[in-house]
Amino acid sequence: MDGSNLVSIALYVLLGWFLYTRFAPVKGLQNLNAAQFGERLRNAVVIDVREVSEFRSGHIPHAIHIPLGQLGGRIGEIPKQKEVLLYCKSGMRSKQAAKVLKKHGFAKIAHLQGGILAWNGSIQK
Repeated sequence: MDGSNLVSIALYVLLGWFLYTRFAPVKGLQNLNAAQFGERLRNAVVIDVREVSEFRSGHIPHAIHIPLGQLGGRIGEIPKQKEVLLYCKSGMRSKQAAKVLKKHGFAKIAHLQGGILAWNGSIQK
């Protein structure tokens, strides 16, 4: 095998690892549809992990805005004893946010499958 083949194999392995870590299911994360998410809103902390402009364009009422990139630094704002409901635009960033919360010891975490695009409840602007 020549050097270029080894480099190609290494790149494919790295790409596979990246895709797996990015899209793999998060252990213990509950995937909720819009109806299930809506039923739990009153007894949970709801966090919108989208960017500022996305949040300003409309969000689920009473949601706390903590963009994904700021979540690790603002973890102290989230009570561990309550269930945490996460959402983003499509469900990808909320899964990443769930990984961050799991690393910080949060146990009761769920996210809106399909993100706000799947939400059929009220929107606050």
